[in-house]
Amino acid sequence: MTSTLTYIRDWQKAILAEILHLKKYGSSRYILLHGRLISKSETYTYFFESPAQIKVPTGSAVKVEWGTKKAEGRILSAEGNNVILALNEDLGTELSEAYLQHDPWELLDQLYQRLGEIKESKRKRARIKKLMEPSMAAKHPIDKIKNGTHELILRSKYNPVTYVWGPPGTGKTYTLARVAANKYFKGQSVLILAHSNQAIDVLMAETASFASGKRKMTDGDLLRYGSQIGPALLNHQSLTSDYLLEKQHSNLSEQKAALIEERRLLKQDLSRSFSKRDSDQLIEIEKKLSGTLEKIRQKEIEFVKNASVIGTTLAKAAGDPAIYEKNFDLVIIDEASMAYVPQAAFAASLGKRVIICGDFKQLPPIASSRHKMADKWLREDIFHHSGVSGAVNEGYLHPHLFLLKEQRRMHPDISAFSNKYIYHSLVGDHSDVFAARSSIASYAPFPGRASTLLNTAGSGEYGIKDGNTNSRINLWNLLLAFQLIHESFLAGSRSIGYVTPYRSQAVLMEQLLAELYEKERSVADIIAATVHRFQGSEREVMIFDTADAFPHERAGMLLIGKDSERLLNVAITRTKGKFIHICDLDFIGKHVYKNKTWRQLADHQLKNGQAVHPDQIGRWVKHQHPHLQWMHARKLEKALEDLSIAKKEVIISLPQSEKLSKEWINALSKRPGQAKLTLLANKSLPFINPDEVVPDSFSFPFILIDNQILWLGIPAEAHKNAKPPFVAARVNSSVIGTYLSSQIRQRK
Repeated sequence: MTSTLTYIRDWQKAILAEILHLKKYGSSRYILLHGRLISKSETYTYFFESPAQIKVPTGSAVKVEWGTKKAEGRILSAEGNNVILALNEDLGTELSEAYLQHDPWELLDQLYQRLGEIKESKRKRARIKKLMEPSMAAKHPIDKIKNGTHELILRSKYNPVTYVWGPPGTGKTYTLARVAANKYFKGQSVLILAHSNQAIDVLMAETASFASGKRKMTDGDLLRYGSQIGPALLNHQSLTSDYLLEKQHSNLSEQKAALIEERRLLKQDLSRSFSKRDSDQLIEIEKKLSGTLEKIRQKEIEFVKNASVIGTTLAKAAGDPAIYEKNFDLVIIDEASMAYVPQAAFAASLGKRVIICGDFKQLPPIASSRHKMADKWLREDIFHHSGVSGAVNEGYLHPHLFLLKEQRRMHPDISAFSNKYIYHSLVGDHSDVFAARSSIASYAPFPGRASTLLNTAGSGEYGIKDGNTNSRINLWNLLLAFQLIHESFLAGSRSIGYVTPYRSQAVLMEQLLAELYEKERSVADIIAATVHRFQGSEREVMIFDTADAFPHERAGMLLIGKDSERLLNVAITRTKGKFIHICDLDFIGKHVYKNKTWRQLADHQLKNGQAVHPDQIGRWVKHQHPHLQWMHARKLEKALEDLSIAKKEVIISLPQSEKLSKEWINALSKRPGQAKLTLLANKSLPFINPDEVVPDSFSFPFILIDNQILWLGIPAEAHKNAKPPFVAARVNSSVIGTYLSSQIRQRK
């Protein structure tokens, strides 16, 4: 047994370690141009322009660097490409170029302070003790339970702490919203918290929809508190402070809008010219706006005081006394598996009852510090530290754990793996989900298949590491995935996700889509990102690119390490109707143990006849994109034509050259016009007279022409460990060309 004061001291150590790390390494950095001192009194007020929009909240602490000088201050306003700062030091009247640093540690510092205050409250410490060590007997009447939602209502009525395990697609939002509405109907106060604004928006919208369908609601009873309101509330504007302000205090809304517009126009003038009159006018506008915003702030505090159900982020709750000084009948924490344990504890201290909802089989919280306390308390979730998830691993459900056990998101052919291997067969499929998702599965590529393993074994050794980040890259997988996106879009899919464990691979795909698929993305939701970015979202079609392949000598830790089960679970369960897993079965068979989740996934798909092998590529590639074509690697006419018209540079990669055909020897012995010829090979070749030789060769053959046209997979004879049929890809892309060129330069 650990005392609550010990918990708090340890949490403060963990938070302080993270703050110190972020102060040293974690700043967001922006360039500032054309700085001008516009007033000085107790502080120095500067106006700057910026090439990119500065997304830093008003009032945030910042630092400005100008040459060797540094000054601390705060953001007075940041909109468009202009920013006004109040600094504590004089940096001069004009600054041609400076740098703005914003440290994201301020929110953690607020949490640190709240934990310090909890030390003085016996009542709040007792609430945290029950959260961390839920050993008390469950008191809800089991014989009165009518259904799952009713069970959670009863649990939250009779027990101080209820943990809700919500696997993907099991109706977490549906259930929590009905519990919140039930408490509201009974005149109780509810605080809904989550890590992200999106989760709060979705849950508040669902609560409002259900509650308004049952009875007439008074404006302000349900309040979405915060400034970053997203699209989920487009049809629920009455939940926002802006709506209430406009309805009840329209004069303040009009003043604010008029002053912001006046400031915007004046900033435009300041960008073109500068005078003392303009700067004085801007300062006067800022003073008036500050006064108006303070009046609005007081009205918002009234809205919070009068609301019955309030939704806001964990960070906002820790920093705003309008929230943390209140006491609620029920606190609901959504996305709790993504929250730091100290955040969950602070939130639990605010209510007589608490519901902790999340999925400890998905990705844990992220922390930067390597301090032992940060590692213990900021990288593992509350389910782990309370012993709730440990009970599941031992084969039973904790008395205070409520499991949502019926999923409605995924086609059963997709959920079959996660239900069995991730959720221990505790979760099943709703009876209607097969019919609901079959239409998505019917689309190409692989029509009729909901789950597919696209095996790349024998295609070549395409595994490399990015020279800048050391993150893994696989160009062959990347182009295959682009083709899958193209086939899906042409078949009618308009919700497509590309997900990979590796950031460099995700960034490269995002850049390729921006270059070649801009038109299609204007009418479809097509996103490329890492697995972490996809947590909490869903897509009709999901392409999971593992990227790992030979010649890597071991699988990446993201795919086989401590949190790999969680990462793979998120990648799989974002999908509604079609999941495509790109991987090299030979690589997995050699480098991944059978008890690892990645190996289990590949074996499961192979066993269930869901694999598509390289010799079938000609059957599923139905549509050649204008900038990406696939063809047999022995057909050289188009490649030789591209070589003949090269203008600047031809780069040829030959991992092995002993078996080159006479056709290739003849072709490569001819100079490509006036273009520079660079050879990537471990030894010189008598039939090629290059301008430059780079001995650090790639593990796969390619020809790059003018940093624009890439032939990947030729000459086929230069492959290491590739098997027929030999396939080549021709991609016309400055993104790919520029990226590959940058990697070549680092090898010189």
